[in-house]
Amino acid sequence: MRITISVLGAALAVVSGLAAWPAGAVVGGREGGPAAGSTLMVLNARGGVCTGIVLSARAVLTAGHCADGGTELRVHWKEAGEPILVRPAAVSLHPEFDAKAITARRRSIDLALVRFAEPLPARFAPASLADGPTPRTGAVVTLAGYGVSREGEARSTGTYRSAGLGVVEPYGPGRVLVWAADPDGAGKKPGAGACQGDSGGPMLLGDGTVFAVTSWSTGAQGRQCGLLSQGVLLGPQRNWLDRTLAGWGEAASWR
Repeated sequence: MRITISVLGAALAVVSGLAAWPAGAVVGGREGGPAAGSTLMVLNARGGVCTGIVLSARAVLTAGHCADGGTELRVHWKEAGEPILVRPAAVSLHPEFDAKAITARRRSIDLALVRFAEPLPARFAPASLADGPTPRTGAVVTLAGYGVSREGEARSTGTYRSAGLGVVEPYGPGRVLVWAADPDGAGKKPGAGACQGDSGGPMLLGDGTVFAVTSWSTGAQGRQCGLLSQGVLLGPQRNWLDRTLAGWGEAASWR
């Protein structure tokens, strides 16, 4: 079901009134990047802005905290310059998602799947997901999303941006999570990374496959962006992803 801005103007207004989220847009990045045709924006009534990854004609993957709280989600894109908002038919949070994980310092699988009653436009190409070894320290990956390009400036959101980051292992090799940072700062000084609005966006390998979903970021001196960017690895969650999608009559593409 498509709903234009005249009907749900309040929901789309979050694009110009961004709320605080665990991870948002790409600061220090460039416009465009890999998987641009496989992504869109995810909005909710609390003012939250996130990124979503198209997995099939009727299914999108995003971060769990973007879909939590029972709010009315809308997926957003533009056609011929006109804003389009689509209401999901179903939302499935990962069973190990914990909404209080950040404040309580507990582990959480911050993923959610969103299903639509009607297919997305054909111009959206399903992303390819990676089910191989986790990239290790120093590996170059790409982080992308629709978040702010300048922290705290809500009007800088809404454009797909990307940045090349290097994998870091501040807590040792991750089996559930991956961390990345600007290669020049290595997570010790500010640089490019995720910011408000990038949650749910792709972290990609050099071959263009999505190996993780952005979920969280840190910044220096009280800021939220520019040091470490965290993502949830998809390979270890393949069983949940495939099982949930199959229950909806959908399937993801894995490499």
